[in-house]
Amino acid sequence: MKTAHAARLLAFTVLAALSQGCDSFLDKEPLGTTTQGNLFNDPTNAVQAVNAIYDVASWDQGPKWGDPNGQFVPQTYEWMFGDVMSDDAEKGSSPSDFPTLTELKTWNIPPSNPPTTTLWVHSFTGIARANTVINNIDAGTIDEALKQRLKGEAYFLRAYFYFSLVKLFGGVPLFEKTPAPTEASNVTRASIAETYAFIEKDLQAAAAALPEKNAYPAADLGRATKGAANAYLARAIMYQLGTVNGNNHTWQEVYDLTSTIITSGQYNLLPNYAAIHQDIGENSSESVFEIQFATSNDGYGPIMTGTTNNIFQNNRKTFGYGFNNPTQSLVDEFEPNDPRLEATIIKDGDVVLGIRNVIDRTENATGYLNRKVAILAPNNTSSGPQNIRKVRYADILLMKAEAAAQTNRSAEAVALVNQVRQRARTSTRPPGTTVGSLTYEPANTPAGTLPDLSAGLSGQALLNAIWHERRVEFGEESLRLWDLIRTGRYMATLPPDVRARALSHVTTEPSVNPTPLLPISLTDAQAWKLPQNPGY
Repeated sequence: MKTAHAARLLAFTVLAALSQGCDSFLDKEPLGTTTQGNLFNDPTNAVQAVNAIYDVASWDQGPKWGDPNGQFVPQTYEWMFGDVMSDDAEKGSSPSDFPTLTELKTWNIPPSNPPTTTLWVHSFTGIARANTVINNIDAGTIDEALKQRLKGEAYFLRAYFYFSLVKLFGGVPLFEKTPAPTEASNVTRASIAETYAFIEKDLQAAAAALPEKNAYPAADLGRATKGAANAYLARAIMYQLGTVNGNNHTWQEVYDLTSTIITSGQYNLLPNYAAIHQDIGENSSESVFEIQFATSNDGYGPIMTGTTNNIFQNNRKTFGYGFNNPTQSLVDEFEPNDPRLEATIIKDGDVVLGIRNVIDRTENATGYLNRKVAILAPNNTSSGPQNIRKVRYADILLMKAEAAAQTNRSAEAVALVNQVRQRARTSTRPPGTTVGSLTYEPANTPAGTLPDLSAGLSGQALLNAIWHERRVEFGEESLRLWDLIRTGRYMATLPPDVRARALSHVTTEPSVNPTPLLPISLTDAQAWKLPQNPGY
C-alpha cells in the first residue's frame, strides 16, 4: 500500500473535515460536506478515513495535531527507544547534537523529553482517528464486507498505538470514543494489565475481521492483515510474560498464535537476507507488517509521503545526520563469517550502495553505522522512501521457538531456529559493495559457517541460543530493548549510575522482571490530572 500522494492528501482532508464542529441548530447536513454522519456512506471516503489512521503511524515529527497555536513536536522514532536505550546502539552524531537522546540513554529523562512527548501526542492522535472509524462505520451504508475489513484495520491500529504507549509509559487512559473537552478532567489511568487487556481485545477483533495477506489486491498490499493482528497479539503476550502479567498469560498462547500464522501459508523467509531492507524486500513474503512510505519532492506536512528516518541514521558525510550507531557489543555478537553482519553494519571504508563511506569519529560514537537504513539520497531529505519493517516472518519463527523452548518442545525450538540460521548462511553480500555498482555480490561464506544448533539443545542453553539469534537477526530493528527487559537482562547491561536511575522508575505493579517507565508528558499529565510515573 504505497499510499499515493493524492490519496494521502485526500485522507488528510477527510479527517480535517471531521475535526470541525457542527452547530447544534442545524437540522440538515450541509450539502456536499463530509461529516461523521455521512463519511461512511461513500466507500472512497471510508477507505480514506482508515488511511488517515495509517498516516499517523508514519509521522515522525510535525505540528501537534489539533493545537490552534501550531505547536511543533520534534522527531521520534522507535530506534530511539528500542536501539539507543539498549546495548545495541549509542546516540551517535556529534556529542552535542540531539542531547535529548542522551537523556533517554542515561535515564536522565525529564517529562518534557521531546521524543517521549511526541510519541505520546502522536499515539493519542492515532487512537482518536481510529475511534472515529470504530464508532461511526457501523451506521454507514457501504458494502458490509468492506465495512468489516475497515473496522478491523481500525481496531488493529488502535491496538498498535496503545502497544507503543504501554511498553514505555505503563498503564494509560483507555478511550473507546473521543472524550469531549469537558470530560478531560475526568480521565483516569488504567493499570498495565487493563491496558494490555484492551489491546488484546482490539487485536482479537481485528484478527476476526481482517483478511489474510493474499486476499488483498496488489494496490492494498501493506494493509493490516489477520497475520499482523495475531503477530502483535503474540508479541504483546510474550512481553507481558516477562513483565506485568496481570492477565495470567502462558507461553502456550504464544505457541498457538505463532503456529496459526505459520500454518496460514501466507509467509516465508525471503531467500536472501541482504534483500530484506531493500526495495525488492518491501511487502515481500517475509513481511507481516511494515509502515509504508514513498518518496516525493515534499517536506513535512499533510501531504508528506516519505520519512526522515533514513536521514537521521545515514552517514553525515553523505546526506545524513549519523545517529543510532551500532555498538562493538552488537558487532561482537555475530558469529564468524555471518553474512548478516555486513548487511547490518557499516564500518569506515565500506562501500554502501556503490558509494564509499568514510566515518569521522568526531561525529560518530562507535565507528559504525546502520546499513539496514542506507538508501540513495532521496529527492527531499524529509521524504525517504524506505518502508519501516515492524514484524518479519523470522520473528514469528523465533517467537514460536522461544514458546516451544518454554513448553518442553526443545527439538521443535531447535528446528525453528535452524530455519533462520540456514537462510542467513546462504545470503549474498548487501547490494552495492563495489564502487558504482548496485549488484548483490556473493558472500563466499565458508563451509561450516552458522552450523545448525544441536538437536539435543535444551533448557537455559537453548534459550540463550534463541536470544542470541534474535539479537543478530534483528540488529538495529528496534527490538533489542524489549527483548532485554522481558527476559530480565536489561539492568545488567547498564552502568551502575544509569541502572540506579532506571530502577528508580520501575513500575510499582507486580512485575516478573524490573520494568522501567518513561515520564508522561507534563502538559497532559496536568491537564488530564494523571498520576506521574515513579521517580519523576
